[in-house]
Amino acid sequence: MKLTAEHIKRMEKLTFGSVYPHYISKVEKKGRTKEELHQTIEWLTGFDKNRLQELISQEATFETFFQQANLHPNAYLIKGVICGYRIEEIDHSLVRQVRYLDKLVDELAKGRKMEKILR
Repeated sequence: MKLTAEHIKRMEKLTFGSVYPHYISKVEKKGRTKEELHQTIEWLTGFDKNRLQELISQEATFETFFQQANLHPNAYLIKGVICGYRIEEIDHSLVRQVRYLDKLVDELAKGRKMEKILR
């Protein structure tokens, strides 16, 4: 999938800390827990909750966030549509990684079982 230069730049500059509260709100509104969110993020990135707090305090952009992440080897199994984009067709690695995270948070909020989310 072809993305515009503006879209890519926006994703590179967006801070994880600015989106994180929305992730928490989304999953808690649907009856899931912050701990389940942390488990999901840790599965994808390798970051435990202490490391997440450090990244938030440092105001790490998504670019920095994913440069420092150890992406799970099964992340490529995350497929589907999120925010109008088919994940497996996104040709920019950072945007694809951000959408991986968005998709996992979405699945968590929709009540999908953890063993299915953590492929």
